[in-house]
Amino acid sequence: MLKFTNHCSKILVASLFLSTAASSQTNNGYTQYVNTFIGTAPMNDPKILGYELPRGWRSWAGLTFPGSSLPNAMVQLSPMTEYGSGAGYEYEDSVILGFTHTNKGHWNLCNIPILPLSGEGATFGSRFSHKKESAAPGYYQVYLDDYNVNVKLTSTLRCGYHQYEFKNNTGRKLLFDLGKANSRPNTWRIEQAGTNVIQGFQGGENVYFYAIINTNIEKIERKDEGQRNGYAIAYLADGSTGPVEIKIGLSFVSMDNARRNLEQEIGNKSFTDIRTEATNVWEKTLSTIQIKGGTGKQQQMFYSCLYRSLLWPALRSDVTGEYTDAKRNVTKANFNYYTEPSLWDTYRNKDVLLSLISPKVANDVIKSMKDVGEKTGFIPTFFHGDHGQSTIAGAYLRGIGDFDINATYQLLLHNANVEGRARPHLNQYLKLGYIPDPEIANPHVETKAAAGVSKTLEYSYDDYSLAQIAKKLKDTANYRILMERSKNYRNMFDPSTRFMRGRLANGNWITPFDSEYPYYEYMYREANAWQVSFFAPHDMKGLIKLYGGPKGFESKLDSLFTVPWNPKHIARNVESMIGQYCHGNQPDHEAPFAYYFIDKPAKSQKIIDTILNTLYGIGDDGLALCGMDDAGEMSAWYTFTALGLYTFSATDPEYLVTVPLFDEVKWKTSTGLTITITKAGKGRNLKSIKVNGKPIKGYFVPHELFIKGGKIEIGVKPA
Repeated sequence: MLKFTNHCSKILVASLFLSTAASSQTNNGYTQYVNTFIGTAPMNDPKILGYELPRGWRSWAGLTFPGSSLPNAMVQLSPMTEYGSGAGYEYEDSVILGFTHTNKGHWNLCNIPILPLSGEGATFGSRFSHKKESAAPGYYQVYLDDYNVNVKLTSTLRCGYHQYEFKNNTGRKLLFDLGKANSRPNTWRIEQAGTNVIQGFQGGENVYFYAIINTNIEKIERKDEGQRNGYAIAYLADGSTGPVEIKIGLSFVSMDNARRNLEQEIGNKSFTDIRTEATNVWEKTLSTIQIKGGTGKQQQMFYSCLYRSLLWPALRSDVTGEYTDAKRNVTKANFNYYTEPSLWDTYRNKDVLLSLISPKVANDVIKSMKDVGEKTGFIPTFFHGDHGQSTIAGAYLRGIGDFDINATYQLLLHNANVEGRARPHLNQYLKLGYIPDPEIANPHVETKAAAGVSKTLEYSYDDYSLAQIAKKLKDTANYRILMERSKNYRNMFDPSTRFMRGRLANGNWITPFDSEYPYYEYMYREANAWQVSFFAPHDMKGLIKLYGGPKGFESKLDSLFTVPWNPKHIARNVESMIGQYCHGNQPDHEAPFAYYFIDKPAKSQKIIDTILNTLYGIGDDGLALCGMDDAGEMSAWYTFTALGLYTFSATDPEYLVTVPLFDEVKWKTSTGLTITITKAGKGRNLKSIKVNGKPIKGYFVPHELFIKGGKIEIGVKPA
C-alpha cells in the first residue's frame, strides 16, 4: 500500500502520481489513492485568494484532519498542533500537542487529548517531521522526536486504538490534557478504575471515555482538576517491553457505555486486526465508484474528495442504542443517532452523495433530525437557511423512506410557518415577501444584521423543497402556498442595478450600494451581491427572465467570472476568486453551471475545468484547498463534477450532466446495479448525451438510473 510519507518533496509527489496512474485499482485497492493530508496545508497565494493575507492571518482553507476515522464515525483520532484552529492540525506546524478523538474541521470538538511522554519537562508537546509521518484511511503514524516515541493510531466507529513504541521503556507517561479541546470544556474528571484502566469525561457536550492500557498504571497526578487548561498524567509501571497500547472507547452518554463500546468493537483484537478492518471498510466504501482514465493527480484528488465527503455527520449513539438527545436526556432508539448535517454547506451536494453511497446512514440522519424536531419543535438547521427541507426532500424523492414521512413533514411545515430557531425573521418574510435589513451608516466586512438577501433567496428555495414533499403527499393546499412563496427571491432583484440587493422594511433599496463589497451578515451571508445574484436553483427560467432573457443573463454571468476582485476587499470567509466568483465559500457554488440554462454548456465547462484543475490540491506541496472543506461540501463538489454529474437543485431527483474527468466511471448503486458513464471523443466541450443508447433532450438525467442502473454516454468535441 502506498503511503504519503514525505509531502515536502515535489519529486516524490510527482512520481507518486505517475505510479498511481499506471497501477490497477482492482489489484492494489482504493485507499492507496487517498491522501488524508490534502486540505491541511495553508493557502497563501494572493493570486488565488484575491488579496494579500494580513499579518498573522491563516486563510480559512481546507481545515481538514489527517487522522484515523471510519465513515460517519463517532471517533476521529487525529494529531493536534494548535488548539482553536479549524481541525486542530495545521501542516506548517512543527509540534504535536496530543492526539484527540473527535473532529469535524469547524473550530469545535477535538476532545480527549492524549500524548505519550518520556523524560522530564514542564511543557507538553513534541517536535515532529513530515518525513517521519504517514497516513491512510483508518490509520495515522508519526514519530515524536522529543520523546523518541513512534505513534500509530487506528480506530473503529466508537473507539480509538493507540500504539506507542518508546525508545526507552522506563519513565513512560501518558498526558490526558482534559482541560483542553476546541469545544472549550467547562469541566473534566479522570479516575483509575483498575490496575490498567482509566476512565473520565470532558464536560460541556459531555464526552465520556474508558481506556484500557496494556501495562499497569503506577499513579495518576492531577493538575487543576476540573478546570480549563488542567491536565492529568498517568505514570506507567516499568518492566514491560514492546509498544504501549491504549484501547479507548468513547460515549456521549456515560463511562459505562464507553466501556461497552470498547468491549464490543475492539475487545481482544490486536492493533493490526483493527487497522485491517478499517482498511477493509474504506476499500468497500470507496470501491462503490470505480474510474478509468484521468491523470494520477486527478485520480488521487477524486478518491481523496470521496473519502472526505463521507466523514460527517458523526455517529452519536452507542452499541446499546442509547444517545443523549436534544433535551440532554438519555434516550434509546432502534436506529443510529447522528449529529446534524452542516446543512448550509452540505445540502447542495454532499447530503445527496451520502444518500447515494450510504442510504442507511442518510435514512438514520433524517430519523435523527426528526428526533430533534420532536424534542424542540423544529427540524434542526445549521448556521443559515432552513436547508433540512432540501436534504430531507431530496432523500425522500430519491426513494429513501424508512422514516415517518408524515410526522417529519408536519415538523418541516412548522419550520416554514412559525418563527423560532429554524427561520429567523420569518414573520417579515411572510408579511413582506422578503427579509429587510436595517439602514446602517457605515457597514463593514464583519457587520452583523439580518442577511436579508441571502435569507430570502434561501427561504424561497426551502419553500420550493417543502412544496415537493407536499406534492408527493398530495397536500395540494400547502403545495400551492409554498410554490407561490418560492417566488419570493424575485423581491430582492433590483432591475436598476441587475443585482439581488438589500431592502429596508419600507421597501426602499439600501444605499449606498457596492455590489463588490463582501459582508459577513449584512444583506448577504459571507458573500457580496455578485455571489448570490444567480441563486434560484429551483426557478432558473424565472431568474433568467429577471435579467431580460438569455442574452442579458449571459452578459451578467460573463461579468461574474471576469470583473476583477478588489484586493482591498478582505474577508477571511470570502476567498479564492475567479473574477467575482468565490469558490472558497459555498454561496455561489451553483453559478459555474448556470450557462447550461441558456444552452451554453461550453462556457460552463471552461469555468468548471478551471476550478477542478487549479483550485484543488494546490500550493507548494499540492496539499492545499482553495476554501474550507466544510464537512465535505467542497469535496463533494469535486466528486460529483469530476464524474460529470452535479446536483444543481439538490431537492430534485435529477443530475446535470457535464464532461467528466475520466474516460469511464462505474458506479455501483445501492440496488446492486451499476451506472456506467463513458466519455467518447477528444476535447472538453459537451457534444451529446445518450442514456441507454438514446439521445436525451436537455442536460439532465433522472435519478431512476440509480435505481434501475444504466449507461450514460457523453460525447465531447474540441473547443
